[in-house]
Amino acid sequence: MQMHTIDNGLKKHSSPEETTPPSAEPPKNQISASQIEIPADMVPAIRSDHAGEVGAVCIYRGILAVSNSIELCDFAHHHLATEQRHLKLMEEILPSEQHSRLLPLWCVAGWLTGALPALFGAAAVYRTIGAVESYVDLHYARQIDTLRDRSADEPLYRLLKACQSDEVMHRNDALGRLGKPSLVGKAWTRMVSLGSSAGVYLASRL
Repeated sequence: MQMHTIDNGLKKHSSPEETTPPSAEPPKNQISASQIEIPADMVPAIRSDHAGEVGAVCIYRGILAVSNSIELCDFAHHHLATEQRHLKLMEEILPSEQHSRLLPLWCVAGWLTGALPALFGAAAVYRTIGAVESYVDLHYARQIDTLRDRSADEPLYRLLKACQSDEVMHRNDALGRLGKPSLVGKAWTRMVSLGSSAGVYLASRL
């Protein structure tokens, strides 16, 4: 199936060689996990963040398992490195007993969220990543707003801000490669956003 059945296609602004991939370097002034203590009221949110990073790593692994596109695999490799770094940070600050009990589900769901669009081509993948990261941006923003005036939690606040910045970069990189979405593309975006919302709801509780 041609990818224009999912979307109106890619922008014709660059070749794989001309595309500058996002940096996977750690953010400046990165906070050490040893400085961070999660307040009790933030544990559900950080649990969902950890589950989300597990899913994100699996999204990019799903893309890489299916796609033969050099450009798309380059995109996935670069973003995967950032998500692996995020996951390591979340595992360092969140005790394992606080992890979501549904991690196997998030692994499968993440892998399929990457692999299935990859079957339809790069435009479908970029639209998917754009939708996921748009939701993640809002999810981090809510946590950051909660912590904004809590000086005791400044290390956690700064860590979440750094992670949010990376996710916004991922969103912008994906959407910047696309043209105007088709009706099917808009519907797919909505479905991915709803799935992300449901995943956060469950992961914060289970």
